[in-house]
Amino acid sequence: MNRLFGRGKGKEPPPNLTDCIGNVDSRADSIEKKIARLDAELIKYKDQMKKMREGPAKNAVKQKALRVLKQKKMYEQQSTNLRNQSFNMEQANYATQTLKDTKTTVQAMKLGVKQMKKEYKNINIDEIEDLQDDMADMLEQADEVQEALGRSYGCPEIDEDELAAELDALGDEVLLDDDTSYLDDAVNIPSAPDKEPGAETVKDGMPVDEFGLPQMTS
Repeated sequence: MNRLFGRGKGKEPPPNLTDCIGNVDSRADSIEKKIARLDAELIKYKDQMKKMREGPAKNAVKQKALRVLKQKKMYEQQSTNLRNQSFNMEQANYATQTLKDTKTTVQAMKLGVKQMKKEYKNINIDEIEDLQDDMADMLEQADEVQEALGRSYGCPEIDEDELAAELDALGDEVLLDDDTSYLDDAVNIPSAPDKEPGAETVKDGMPVDEFGLPQMTS
């Protein structure tokens, strides 16, 4: 049957925007190459006209130059149209890709929210609050243990007022200790005699004993 009636053509794939952009750009590049060749030809005709005198020959060259210039203008218009088409398709392609990316992002966010809801069901808020309460109790008990370990034994009970009074008196004692007037008395003590007992000497016209005291005369 396939030999008699032939095999039906397969369905052609839809046009790809990226491929279309490439084809249009390729056509525009080809036209711009033609424009470049026409520019070179125009320069050649222009140089010829500069060297020629006015007359039929120069007019013939001028007509060729005008024809080439007209072709150049047509190609330039075609190139501009193709570049505009390419630009429009690029904008459409960019917008399409942006929408695809947005769709993918939204799907990923939906999947993430769904997964979060699933995981959230495995969490019991009451259990977390109970756990926090237990931790607070344990920390309080730990503080009590540390306080008990640091407790002092065998210390006499002392009245706080007595301690305060002793502290004030301690300041006065320190001030008294700073008094060095007693040293003056020590400095003023008579020095030890440097003469034998009974030795006489004279001080201010009066005889004195070995201690420097006035002698009693009989």
